[in-house]
Amino acid sequence: MSDRVLERKVFQDGEKIFKEGDDGNLAFVLQSGEVQIVKNAGEENELILATVGQGGIIGEMALLDNSNRMATARASQGGAAIVISRQMFEAKMKKADPFLRGLLNILADHVRRMSKDKAEAVKPEAPTEGDG
Repeated sequence: MSDRVLERKVFQDGEKIFKEGDDGNLAFVLQSGEVQIVKNAGEENELILATVGQGGIIGEMALLDNSNRMATARASQGGAAIVISRQMFEAKMKKADPFLRGLLNILADHVRRMSKDKAEAVKPEAPTEGDG
């Protein structure tokens, strides 16, 4: 058994746990509450990619592929989460099978591309000269 103590984060309704574009050094396993994963879809628009509840994980994509946050995590219901640091994640990944590590990176890339494509699809079109 490890002598490390897991950190816990408590969040309130409406609180942004992380923002799209931020560095991603933490992931969170939800113990309670509910979090919406939202992506900026241009201007004042946002796209809800997912709603995650108890037992779900958020922020894992940035840990998997060392990229910035692909979306914002906003609490739709206050709650608490166990924090997974990059250091802890990388220590576990070093012990994982290289094939599985590669597969996880490929899957992370696919999810990022699909999320980007979905956000692009819902962006409002720019007005043309004949509009208005």
